[in-house]
Amino acid sequence: MQQLMSAGTVLFRDGTIFPEAFKCESDSYSHGWRSVKNLDGDGLDRRIREAGWHFFYFAGENKITVPGRECEQTMRKAIERILAGLTSEKTNSLEITRVAFRSFLGVPFTSVFFHMRNVQKSMFLLGDEAIQPWKDAGFIAA
Repeated sequence: MQQLMSAGTVLFRDGTIFPEAFKCESDSYSHGWRSVKNLDGDGLDRRIREAGWHFFYFAGENKITVPGRECEQTMRKAIERILAGLTSEKTNSLEITRVAFRSFLGVPFTSVFFHMRNVQKSMFLLGDEAIQPWKDAGFIAA
């Protein structure tokens, strides 16, 4: 059974590589994405760091707003829209930081705020050697 989405919920892409020593429960949430069970972003960060890896938190809060009342169906619609808008393959997770249910002129809407996150072994953000264009570059002194 899927958990209700709320502040602190972390979603990660299917196929995300985690440290061998790291174990957590997750549920399939959407095509290509899973939700972490029983851990919020801070708890997940602690567990990943204990295993010797890093869980980066990208600056800049993002927001999506969808029409609808306070219910799981509206949250699912908002999160599906977030996931559909993610084009970067370099980040492998996101954390919901706030959820706001409001209305304007009697029309209810839901705003979901989130931060991109990234689980990786390297201490350098997105520091995989495969994406370092300068690694084998030849420099010429002028």
